[in-house]
Amino acid sequence: MPAAATTDRPQATDLNQPLWFLTNLSKVRLDAAASSGTLDVVESVGRRGEMPPLHVHQREDEYFVILEGEITVYVPGESRRVGAGEAASAPKCVPHTYRIESEEARWLAISSPSGFASFVATVAEPAEGEALPPADTPVGLSRLEAAAAEHGIDLLAPPGTLP
Repeated sequence: MPAAATTDRPQATDLNQPLWFLTNLSKVRLDAAASSGTLDVVESVGRRGEMPPLHVHQREDEYFVILEGEITVYVPGESRRVGAGEAASAPKCVPHTYRIESEEARWLAISSPSGFASFVATVAEPAEGEALPPADTPVGLSRLEAAAAEHGIDLLAPPGTLP
C-alpha cells in the first residue's frame, strides 16, 4: 500500500463545518492551510442587534462582504451601513466592531494575512446543525480573551461599545 501523503502546510481547519462562534453560525471557507497563509474566509450568519466586543486585529486587515441583510461597521470617526452586494473594511491596528441591522445577515469576513479563521476555530463550538445558537447562549469571555490574546486581537470593550 502507498504511504500516506505528507505536507509541510499548516494543519487545516475542518472547512465548512458549522460552528457556533460567539452568537453567530459560522463556517471557515478558506484558512491558512488552503491559502498558504495569505488570507482567510469565514462565512457567518447572525441576528439583529448582535455585536462582537470592540476590538483591534494587530496582524490582519479585515473585510466584510455582505451576502444578505445589512450590517453597520464601526471604525473611529465613521460608521458605514452595508447591505447585500456591498463591502466594508477594518484595517489592522484600528479599533472596530459591527452591528447586525436586519433580522438576520449573512456575510463573509475576509482577513489578510490569514489568522482570523484559526481564532474562530479556537473559540467556536461545533454547531448543532445549520441553525443559529440559541439566543440566550452565553459567550465564554475568559476563553474569548485568552484566544484573542493568542491570535493578536486586543479586546477593548464589551459588546455594544463603539469606537
